[in-house]
Amino acid sequence: MADGRELSVPLERLPRLRDASSEQRSRWRFIGRGKGIHWPDVDEDILVASLLRLS
Repeated sequence: MADGRELSVPLERLPRLRDASSEQRSRWRFIGRGKGIHWPDVDEDILVASLLRLS
């Protein structure tokens, strides 16, 4: 995060990412000026705010 914090969410709460390979999960990029994360290999988009609620 911008202030240096790190965020961790159990994969069990993110089924598409849970079912993806480590390689697929490793390919991601920020979207929406940093408001979300996109995993193209699994066609998943998650807002950072949603991850905060799940953590």
